[in-house]
This record gives sequence, structure tokens and C-alpha cells, in this order.
Amino acid sequence: MTDDPDRPFRYPLGQHHRDEIATKSGRPLKDLDLDRILSGQVGPDDVSVSAETLELQAAFARKAGYGEVAENLLSAAEMTRIPSTEILEIYEAMRPGRSTYYQLLSLSQRIASMYQAEHTGAYIREAAEAYRDTGLLKMDED
Repeated sequence: MTDDPDRPFRYPLGQHHRDEIATKSGRPLKDLDLDRILSGQVGPDDVSVSAETLELQAAFARKAGYGEVAENLLSAAEMTRIPSTEILEIYEAMRPGRSTYYQLLSLSQRIASMYQAEHTGAYIREAAEAYRDTGLLKMDED
């Protein structure tokens, strides 16, 4: 975002740092305007938030005393590194009755290791525990 890691950022980022904040595609926020959108020069990743921006937002939230919001933003930052197809597979696997306890644990380990997504892996593990406790798991196949 910036060549000087000690440079302070001011909130809101979109107002004060349009040159330094980039979208998921790497396009600077300042390059997003209505003309480019209407002419088709802007794609989906050009309007998607980057992990770095979410991590910076998390730092603002933590500094302001919103620890839970900060954790959610860090989880979202992590999820930007997971392909959409994998996200859909996670959602499908986590629907009640779709996965066994061990399938969910395996999924959590795979996602955490492949995408450095510890928050997401922990969330899937927590869901596996909750599903086990409430009877929402798929019955083991013999």
C-alpha cells in the first residue's frame, strides 16, 4: 500500500488514501470511476476489497476498541485468498446434514494449510463441534 511502513494511515481510507489503497486486482482505488465502469474497463476483482485493506481496517477497529470487529475483518481478509469455488464448497459442506464430523475437520485442515486461513479453519472446526453437539452432522457412512 505504501513504500513507508511507518507512515500513518487516516480513516476513512477511501477518502484519505485513494492513491495507496488497491483493490483485489491491484488496481488503485483512485482508478475506479464511473467512466471506466461504464466502458467495461473494470472487472469483478477491480471492485473487490484486498486482504491488505481489510487488515488495515482491522487495525483501525482494534485501535478503536472493537476487537470482535477486528477479528471479523481479519477473517474476511483471509477469505480473499480462498478461490470462490472453494468458498462455495465450504458453504455446501457446512450445511446441516451434508458432512460428517471428520469431513469437516479434514476440510478445516485443508483450508487452513492451503490458504494460510487459520481463522477460517478454526471457524469450520467450531462448526464441526457445534454440529456434533446438536446432531446436525451427516451420519457416518460405513
